[in-house]
Amino acid sequence: MSSEFEDAYDDIERVRGAVLETEVGSLMAHDPLVVEADANVAAAVQLMNEHHTGCVLVVKGGELVGIFTERDVLRRVTFQEGNRDWKVERVMTRKPATLPPSASVAYALNKMSVDGYRHIPIVDRTGKAIGVLSVRDIVDFVVECFPDGVHNLPPDPHSAIPRTTDGG
Repeated sequence: MSSEFEDAYDDIERVRGAVLETEVGSLMAHDPLVVEADANVAAAVQLMNEHHTGCVLVVKGGELVGIFTERDVLRRVTFQEGNRDWKVERVMTRKPATLPPSASVAYALNKMSVDGYRHIPIVDRTGKAIGVLSVRDIVDFVVECFPDGVHNLPPDPHSAIPRTTDGG
C-alpha cells in the first residue's frame, strides 16, 4: 500500500512526463477561425462571439499574416470612432509567434508565460495555419491529468468546509 506522499509524487511525475512529452498538435483547436486581412472588425468580432473563442487567425492570399484577439479589441478598437468598418489588418497583431504541432506542451507553456500569449497559431512545415492552441486547451489537458481529483470537486469550494460542529 502506498502513502499519500508517494501517490502525490507519482501524480507530479505523471503530469511532468505528460507536459514534456505531449505535442501541442494533439491539444490544439483544429480548423481555426480564419478571416481575410481586409475583413472588417465588426465581422471578425461577431465570428469570435458566435464561436465562443478569443481569436481569429488573419490571412492574406492564404498566408498567415496576423492574429486578431480579444486583447486587440480591448486595446486597439474599443472607444475608437468608426471602428466597426476598420479592416482587421489595421488592428491585428502582426507576424504572431507560431509553433509546429510537434512542439511540446512544456515549450508552449513557457512561450505563453514568458511572452504573455493566450493563443498561439499552430502551423505546418509550409507555414500554413492548421490550428490554434489556447490557454484553455492547456488547462483542459491538465484537468484530464487529474480526472478524479478535479471532476469530483464540489461545485462550491466553500461547501466542502464544514460550517457547524457535528456533535458526537
